[in-house]
Amino acid sequence: MTAETLTSPTTQLTYAQLAERFRPLFEEIATGAARREDERILLHTQVRRLADAGFTALRVPLEYGGAGVSAPQFFRLLIELAAAESNLAQALRCHIAFVEDRLYAADPVWLRRIARGAVLGNAWTETGPVPVGGVSTTITRDGDVYRVDGTKYYTTGSLYADWIQTGARTSDGADVIALVRRDAPGVEVVDDWDGFGQRLTASGTSIFRNVVVPAADVITETEHPPYDTGVYQLVHVATLAGIARAAVRDVAAGVRGRTRTFSHGNGTRPSEDIQVQQVVGEVSALAFASEAAALRVAELVQEAYEAHLDLPHEDADSAAVAVEFASSQAQIVVTEQVQRAASIMFNALGASSTRRGLQLDRHWRNARTISSHNPVIYKSRIVGDREINGTIPAFVWRAGDAPGATSDGATGSSGSSGSSGSS
Repeated sequence: MTAETLTSPTTQLTYAQLAERFRPLFEEIATGAARREDERILLHTQVRRLADAGFTALRVPLEYGGAGVSAPQFFRLLIELAAAESNLAQALRCHIAFVEDRLYAADPVWLRRIARGAVLGNAWTETGPVPVGGVSTTITRDGDVYRVDGTKYYTTGSLYADWIQTGARTSDGADVIALVRRDAPGVEVVDDWDGFGQRLTASGTSIFRNVVVPAADVITETEHPPYDTGVYQLVHVATLAGIARAAVRDVAAGVRGRTRTFSHGNGTRPSEDIQVQQVVGEVSALAFASEAAALRVAELVQEAYEAHLDLPHEDADSAAVAVEFASSQAQIVVTEQVQRAASIMFNALGASSTRRGLQLDRHWRNARTISSHNPVIYKSRIVGDREINGTIPAFVWRAGDAPGATSDGATGSSGSSGSSGSS
């Protein structure tokens, strides 16, 4: 399957058609997930297969060679991918947000590149005693080109990417994004991510030493959609929803295959035990609610994009605020729901389900790791402040040391990367 077979120049696909095309690939990806997790086998092949199949260009308009699908269609499919392999969904997070950027900017050059299979990673986050919003990565004009120098951490997906979105600051303090070729001279991506979850997201360190970037591949912050941060957060929420769906799949299959039960159980087989059924039912309900929350935010992303095209400025601004607000609401509930689903699933299974080869614990570890991004402890306050006082949420998230602090911390780089700490 190629990007060309995904769509004709005049035909948009229904979700059923999209699912029919991609589910065989997702099933293949899911088959090896536990072994890849156990042996830490990176996902270079899977990322390229998704790009070659047109998955990474689904949101690109038909006229530029993509499939022109809506945001709800795409994020519904992303949830299915995350259920097969949550590391892939997160590894593509910055690529997904970049596509939304280029849609908003109506950028034919990059939309066509993406339609031809280009995959983007990120290089936003810096560490060290830097003030909030501080950026030490520099970009300097040198005749007809720019040169980039700096070190970034948690550069999710960059090991798999063709291009790296690199946040940098000019000598006069302007924040820009340099689109750097992954194989450009002076670029080094180190596979040093050692988190207990999302182990295969390629969230390593990227180093840029006097890297040449054509002027045409430098983008200013003003070209971002105002709902950009909400899109970044939505990818996390959709990935969590996929993890919950995977938990349902695995706990149901595990119970279905068990024959041993306990003397104080409620059936001759675990599959007939009403309390075991209750646990599986709760996991299923948590997954359903998580997916519903993610898809509601996706609907608002679509509305914000369409508002940008069609509505007066103030109405488009309101649509963008709705995305940011809803993504915070979704994060609050989905974070807890999915961690709970990935934990209580073991109540329906025996001790044998904890065997390392099964890697069922990866669902909780992955959910806990994703939930540590963009800390949820701040979200309830943000939502409450909006409900009570009408306060508009911040649209650009940056992290770093508080004023006067001396210990190392993470600082989000330029652009509305929507990422604090590991991305």
